Amino acid sequence: MNTALANLKERGFFSQCTNTESLSAAMDGGPVTFYVGVDPTGSSLHIGHMVPFFALRHLKEAGHKGIVLIGGGTARIGDPSGKTELRKILSYETLDANADSISAQLNRFLSNNPKANSGVHIFANNKDWLANLNYIDFLREIGSHFSVNRMLSFEAYKLRLETGLSFLEFNYQLLQSYDFLELYRRYDCLLQIGGDDQWGNIVAGADLIRRIEGMEAFGMTFPLVTTSDGKKMGKTEKGALFLDPAITSPYEFFQYWRNIHDEDIKRFLLMFTFCCIDECEKLCAVGKNPNDAKERLAWEITSLIHGKDEADKALAGAKAAFGRGGDRSAMPSVVLSPEKFEAGYNILDLFIDAGLAGTKSEARRLVEQGGAFVGKTETAADTISDIKAVIGADALSASGELILRAGKKRYCRIATSMAAKSHVGKNRKRF
Repeated sequence: MNTALANLKERGFFSQCTNTESLSAAMDGGPVTFYVGVDPTGSSLHIGHMVPFFALRHLKEAGHKGIVLIGGGTARIGDPSGKTELRKILSYETLDANADSISAQLNRFLSNNPKANSGVHIFANNKDWLANLNYIDFLREIGSHFSVNRMLSFEAYKLRLETGLSFLEFNYQLLQSYDFLELYRRYDCLLQIGGDDQWGNIVAGADLIRRIEGMEAFGMTFPLVTTSDGKKMGKTEKGALFLDPAITSPYEFFQYWRNIHDEDIKRFLLMFTFCCIDECEKLCAVGKNPNDAKERLAWEITSLIHGKDEADKALAGAKAAFGRGGDRSAMPSVVLSPEKFEAGYNILDLFIDAGLAGTKSEARRLVEQGGAFVGKTETAADTISDIKAVIGADALSASGELILRAGKKRYCRIATSMAAKSHVGKNRKRF
């Protein structure tokens, strides 16, 4: 097997491939152009979107040419794959703004590469060839090559038939297949990669190129990544783990990886970092402290997504939160009025204002279940179990600070003095 493909397989990416031997031979013969598509249905990608883009970087670093295809055209319809109902139809202006946002996120990730001569990547937007497509000509040239019976045999369509598949969505596979054909014609693109839920669409595109151009094209998919307890990877208490720091802060992003199950460490190191395989093995060797490997994983991926400076700050904040030195000001922080403490701050309101609970009922459950901790330092915190408890000014440290903890792993630093305020991040709340 070609070394680039073997590397993907060893790192856990490889799931299905249309013709592994032929693809391997093509890649041994020189650089192969391939693509990954993503529809701009939101303003930010989340970590689940990123698996194919980590694979893209591995292939790019092996010298192959990657195309990032932004689905500005296909997003106008919506992909039924993996969905139980019709996607929300977004305005063209919203889709264009989303496309700009996620293009910037991906460009930062793909350009953040210390290796020289590590292949190239280009961006394309299928709006350029789909937006003004003549539907009659499209049906004559493309639609005639598709069998409805075969399309309905793919899992994505079979699942949707149970809840209702619109004719609008039924066109999606034709459009994605046409994308592959267009990229072949424009860039000599021979390979499409993506998640397992895209297998039917990818195979259809490769088949379309064979039928129209008489060339063999390839498809490769990656497995859906789940945690060791069977949950979808990247799901947090607040929802998906987004790349946009305004939605998921770099500290929260870091903490997700720092708090994974021990059983997931090696798998995630291989898939979500560019540490060499030998180094991943050493980090997870028997007798090693798993927390050290988690910390390395968290720092590596936070650096890839948010940059080294933000990764360093998140690491410092995490060390401070868990009483291992570090920089307390790097912890998630909010500024609260000292007058509220002087008057007596109800414990439920305090945890809501700190962002550690979203509602009064959530805060009440947290307190009643023994998950609310208040202290002047990270290591000296008292459990508050009375929902009527009041936190006064005497609970603040000499510098006017307070540390809150929700459960075992979520911290917030409360600042009240002017000196403390100067260290609070610009995106934090002020009350």
